[in-house]
Amino acid sequence: MSIELPGGYEISTDPARLDVALVHRWLSEDAYWALGRSREKQETAIAGSLNFGVHDGASGAQVGYARVITDRATFAYLCDVYIAPAARGKGLGTAMVTAIRDHLAPFGLRRILLATADAHEVYARAGFVPLPAPEWWMAILNE
Repeated sequence: MSIELPGGYEISTDPARLDVALVHRWLSEDAYWALGRSREKQETAIAGSLNFGVHDGASGAQVGYARVITDRATFAYLCDVYIAPAARGKGLGTAMVTAIRDHLAPFGLRRILLATADAHEVYARAGFVPLPAPEWWMAILNE
């Protein structure tokens, strides 16, 4: 899949277009939720996920990344959403999350979840809302 985004950018699900070293650097060095993540763990995460890369349409350079963990039937978890600092402020985060939402729509998923400490507005623009009954949810946190 390849979809055009604002400003000549595009989003692709082609794993061959992912710059895995760049994604690892972004997440392990700049993303609060993945600081220190090993390259091996990142590669394992990529291998088990539906991956989305955002690329500059002119140069082909990767400027964003996200992945989805899903059974493609009932549930998906959106994670590792990242836009390179130089590409921020152009609406790419919202466009990417919206494109991912639309890509998942044909699966008829009951829930698409995510966790964020700081980007609630980005996700709200794509239709995400706070959990209606957070007391129903539990987690094992191995941090």
